[in-house]
Amino acid sequence: MDAPSLRINAAIENENAMVITCFPSVGMVSSIVAHYLIDHLDLEFVGGLVDDRLPALALIQQGVPLPPIRAYAGKPQCTIEGCDQVILLMSEMVVPESLVHKIVWSLFEWSKEHKVLAGVVVDAFAKAGMKGGMEGVDPVVEYVDTDDIDVVGIGCNETTRAMLEQMGIPLLETGVIRGMNAGILGEASRRGLGTMSIMVEADPRFPDARAAAAVIERLNALLPMELPQEPLLEEAELLEAQLKSMMESATGGNDSPSSNAMLYG
Repeated sequence: MDAPSLRINAAIENENAMVITCFPSVGMVSSIVAHYLIDHLDLEFVGGLVDDRLPALALIQQGVPLPPIRAYAGKPQCTIEGCDQVILLMSEMVVPESLVHKIVWSLFEWSKEHKVLAGVVVDAFAKAGMKGGMEGVDPVVEYVDTDDIDVVGIGCNETTRAMLEQMGIPLLETGVIRGMNAGILGEASRRGLGTMSIMVEADPRFPDARAAAAVIERLNALLPMELPQEPLLEEAELLEAQLKSMMESATGGNDSPSSNAMLYG
């Protein structure tokens, strides 16, 4: 295989879709948000990204094997004009740096072919004074630390920056983003596309369901939905146990830095 390929069920209508990406983040925020959206927006598994350079791993959920980078789709209510479909891309795997640009390029070529309307990148950064523990790919941001859970945004064009301000999300003034999220935002900016990132302050010591709730509260402006807290807290506990088990199986119990670089848990 020469290039990564996003393979989605041919019956899915991809045009005018809003794509939400949830790759590994501080405090497992992106994973918690992804699972919450799948459950509460009734999104269905529709495919995944294939590349022979990715590790041969499958995430087992309720007896079903799933690829490490997978796609879900559905048609929830959307407030962006013209949006009639949501596609969620998610992974618990930290994509190897050598593959990031290849995968990002394939995703944007796919989005161009299928006339994707908008994009949202879910991300998190460590609380002030804490390390993210993301094996060198955690973001570093300069922000005003308040008593609340702080949220900042990045907009890849003028339209998305205006949308973030309307959503009450201050723009990130200074920072460094790495890995898949950096690749997605950089390429979207180069192409002038309507992609934004919502970044939340999270505690890296445990799955931070409250930080995930802060992201979902902001997503309410795009995808109006209820926000019961209890399912989020339960999801965080399940994810923590599942990802630890998956990582231990993949590394044979070896907790060396090199072995942890592939999975975040």
